[in-house]
Amino acid sequence: MLATKQQVESLIKLFKSGTKLTYKKGEQIIRPGEQPSGVFYIDEGLVKAYDISKYGEENLLIIRRSHDIFPLIWAITGEERDINYEALEPTTVWRISRKVYQDYLYSPDNNLAPILDMVVENYRIHSERLLNLEYRSVRERVISFLITMAKHFGEETPEGIQITAPLRHQDIASSINSSRETASREMAYLERKGLIRNNQSKVLLLDIEKLKSHL
Repeated sequence: MLATKQQVESLIKLFKSGTKLTYKKGEQIIRPGEQPSGVFYIDEGLVKAYDISKYGEENLLIIRRSHDIFPLIWAITGEERDINYEALEPTTVWRISRKVYQDYLYSPDNNLAPILDMVVENYRIHSERLLNLEYRSVRERVISFLITMAKHFGEETPEGIQITAPLRHQDIASSINSSRETASREMAYLERKGLIRNNQSKVLLLDIEKLKSHL
């Protein structure tokens, strides 16, 4: 991490000088084609970013968690993209204008480090995803995706690692470039092998080391 504690606290303070907003589960925060109303900082909750395929299916792009900022590309470049941002659970955010955000970034106080940390992390996530898509079988892609999600959203429990972000089979399928039916079949295989448990879109990794051995 490049950012100091003081730099992170300064960024949070900036956002908390803005407008506090709350969203219910399933509520849209930014719709495709609309001008974002500002730059958002997630105080609590989860936000999924997705687009819609030409077949009308959701393609999960990334899930944002507490302390993430979105839409990051628009905030820096002003370029709009046809992406939906939707609350995955009850979510609280702070919103500031793009101008306030950019004035802060380009001030002489060296405020870029926290944002650079976020950009590097996003690059790492997407690089892993590209490697996963290019070189692995569908089963390996499913396993790799679950392990990556556990790194970001995993909580230790007596039974294993619980992925707290809800994941539908369609979300998994779109993330690994597979059909929902194939992704569901591979998830069922991992359940039969006692490696995972899937309950109402919440996946529990029962033995992450055995999962890794299948890669």
